[in-house]
Amino acid sequence: MASAHVVYKGPSILKEILIGIGLGLAAGALWKRHHWKNQRTTKEFYDLLDKGEISVVVEEE
Repeated sequence: MASAHVVYKGPSILKEILIGIGLGLAAGALWKRHHWKNQRTTKEFYDLLDKGEISVVVEEE
């Protein structure tokens, strides 16, 4: 009677590399979206400041 058992081969290097690349790209995309959002918010602020719609000076009453 033959006994069937699973032999541990160790980690797959190619699989590990591909998972690392995938996680790196996902993290990079999230960081880039965050950066673009901050950039857009800053641009909108300065556009409103240039148009005179907002001011950074507190008006005295």
